[in-house]
Amino acid sequence: MEVKAKGRQAARSRWLRNLARVGFAAKGLLYLIIGYIAFEIAFGESGGEEADNSGALQVVAENTGGTPLLWVAAAGLAGLALWQGIHAAVGPDKATRRVAAASNAVLCAVLAVTITAFLTGGGAPESQDSQSEGMTAQLMSLPFGRFVVGAAGCGMIAVGIYQLWKAVARRFSRDLALGGLSRGGRLTVLTVGVLGYATHGLVLGAAGVFILQAAITFDKDRAQGLDGTLRAFADTPAGPPALVAVAAGVALYGAYCFCLARWSRD
Repeated sequence: MEVKAKGRQAARSRWLRNLARVGFAAKGLLYLIIGYIAFEIAFGESGGEEADNSGALQVVAENTGGTPLLWVAAAGLAGLALWQGIHAAVGPDKATRRVAAASNAVLCAVLAVTITAFLTGGGAPESQDSQSEGMTAQLMSLPFGRFVVGAAGCGMIAVGIYQLWKAVARRFSRDLALGGLSRGGRLTVLTVGVLGYATHGLVLGAAGVFILQAAITFDKDRAQGLDGTLRAFADTPAGPPALVAVAAGVALYGAYCFCLARWSRD
């Protein structure tokens, strides 16, 4: 009990909360840039940039003040990973929310490490498409690996559907403290959250479908990361306008992360 009490006290500390807010803002910036790159892809003007974390990091690094900004982002994401990890370990929330916190903690920690490696001379991070294909190939080379890949794809689809439901039902609003906002302000934040969260779920579910297809066909090349998944929307009957709509949703998810940075519930 004493360990849990100290953990919850640490999660409520001002320094960790502020660092976590920086982490939310860092996520928001990356998704805004990814959305922008996706817009460029839709209009044939991407210049070869990947619409994923690797592409976003390179865009930031190439601009004035990009390196210091990335150091701040890495520190914020590390703080957010710690904050989410504490909530997963000793938080009073339901099991599903604690599992979600644990997943977010891992993702933020990986991104913080990726940024740090990039800044310390590790070179440009590998695209998520290449990472997805490589990991899929490694798993499918193992006994029963094909079933593991299929299960991972199904899991991503399930999470994507859950996020779509969470967006439509506005369950994400439980993570926000909007009491001090006007009615119009709350409506704006909730609208951004619904559209952004739904798009995030849609893209995640689509990526899961590609991984499931890779398992079914025993073809690692079917697996796609964020860039490949986004580009696939342009290949649908709706064509590039579908990618434009999804790109807007990705950017709105980035805006929602900034809302979390400002109004996340302690």
